[in-house]
Amino acid sequence: MANEPDDQKFEITPQVLLKAYACGVFPMAESADDPTIFWLEPEHRGNLPLDSFYIPKRLRRTVRSDRFEIRVSTDFQAVIESCAAPTPDREETWINGPIKELYGALFYKGYCQTIEVYKEGNLVGGLYGVNLGSAFFGETMFSRERDASKVALVHLVARLIKGGFTLLDTQFLTDHLAQFGVIEIDRDIYMEKLEAALQIPANFFALQDDVSGAEALAIIDDASAL
Repeated sequence: MANEPDDQKFEITPQVLLKAYACGVFPMAESADDPTIFWLEPEHRGNLPLDSFYIPKRLRRTVRSDRFEIRVSTDFQAVIESCAAPTPDREETWINGPIKELYGALFYKGYCQTIEVYKEGNLVGGLYGVNLGSAFFGETMFSRERDASKVALVHLVARLIKGGFTLLDTQFLTDHLAQFGVIEIDRDIYMEKLEAALQIPANFFALQDDVSGAEALAIIDDASAL
């Protein structure tokens, strides 16, 4: 369900944004050029159960090879600018100026994190999202190299498991996300999971920054075996 703001009569601050997430609502814009923001509260929500994350064999090999360097929350601006940039498959994005400013503010307050994927010193993939309690709200990702965003997702899941997170919200279910075990749940069930997750403390940085691909896979496999 999308709720259009009435000409944005109230200012959307980082604090308002955090309260919205805690209520199961998140913002979007019609396009990068549209300066306004509207709120979304979908009837069905994408959810990735952390104990049943599926990693295809080829992706496992890529992760284990460590051909990418992984960094954590070192360059938010570069990640969100890359997520907002048009690609051959996606000419327009919903990330406008106000979105960049709001999430940048959350990053500096410690509520927004990035997983960054580098190759030969260049940023080639990554993702960002918001963390509250033991809930992580995945926003969007980008890739300039094959599998770069997928590797970022693997390292994100390992980090969430290690840090004691209980909910990974993907907002929507897409064919791309379904291959990893993302499911769609009703809003009422989602809100129950969210309310519980907000009461549980978690630590996004419980895992060291230089974790190897093999270590990340082991963390995920151990969680799946429980």
